[in-house]
Amino acid sequence: MKDYLKIDHVSKKFGDVTTLNNLSFNVSKGEFLCLLGPSGCGKTTLLRIIAGLEEPSSGKIFIDGQDVTAVSPAKRNIGIVFQSYALFPNLTALKNVEFGLKAKKIPRREAREKALDALEMVGLADSKDRYPAQLSGGQQQRVALARALALSPDFLLLDEPLSALDAKVREKLRFEIRSLQERLGITTIMVTHDQEEALTMADKIIVMKSAEIMQIGTPQEIYQLPANPFVADFIGAMNFINVHPADPNGQMLAIRPEQITLTDGSGIRAVVEKLEFRGPVYRGLVKLEDFGSPLHNKPVLIDIATNIVQQRKIQKGGTLTLSLGEKQMLSYREKVGV
Repeated sequence: MKDYLKIDHVSKKFGDVTTLNNLSFNVSKGEFLCLLGPSGCGKTTLLRIIAGLEEPSSGKIFIDGQDVTAVSPAKRNIGIVFQSYALFPNLTALKNVEFGLKAKKIPRREAREKALDALEMVGLADSKDRYPAQLSGGQQQRVALARALALSPDFLLLDEPLSALDAKVREKLRFEIRSLQERLGITTIMVTHDQEEALTMADKIIVMKSAEIMQIGTPQEIYQLPANPFVADFIGAMNFINVHPADPNGQMLAIRPEQITLTDGSGIRAVVEKLEFRGPVYRGLVKLEDFGSPLHNKPVLIDIATNIVQQRKIQKGGTLTLSLGEKQMLSYREKVGV
């Protein structure tokens, strides 16, 4: 895919506070990119700079080879969907979608047709005459999405669009947004702090921490080969084990709970301290008893299929033998810290 958006050494400061520190990356045309990280890491500031709502303190923004750093938001042809929906309560769903079109001086009949088409795209054509108060949270977010899509933008920017919704609606909408994005082929950048959203929706993920990029990669790369302990700890669950406990800056091994397997007698002995039911699996906290090794007395998390727990009658206080899967282990020489 062709690079469409280029962020070139972009920094942003508010007074003495650095919100973005020398960021560079490219986004391909038609790609779905997620900006992922904890609150305050600079994700939304970066999105606002891409939209033209903020100016970078240094660096440049290129869209399709053109420097747009100083170009106004109105001339960037970007659609934005905010977390808060930002719908007009006194306008119907149709009128809300038409509003942006009329602001661009699009003739009334054409604006109505585009608005109806956009509502059809998000499955709300039958709700066009309802007011926001008559719509569910998920429906309101669909109206906000339709309003952005009606403008036929080159980019779709989503600022935590699902965080205010309950889990079931969030799951359904993320599938719908991704399907729609693929069908339209629209380049999309979404800000989220939800790792599950990023892993399930994105073609590419940028993990951020404290104004900097920690890693760029596909969801599979980010999950399976995290570049550093922060990414490993932020995405999913991870066990960290110091090879030399007396040296806090020494080698650290990391392995995910699902990569630790039960064995039939040979392996590391472990005592079950806790078991947490999670539907298809139990998440267990076990203490390793590998006497004479750095693993002795180490607590680790392990995922065990529910049917195995039931078959083996595994319970708190029981013992297991485990294989930590050396091939799956990652090695770092950095401290863990989120």
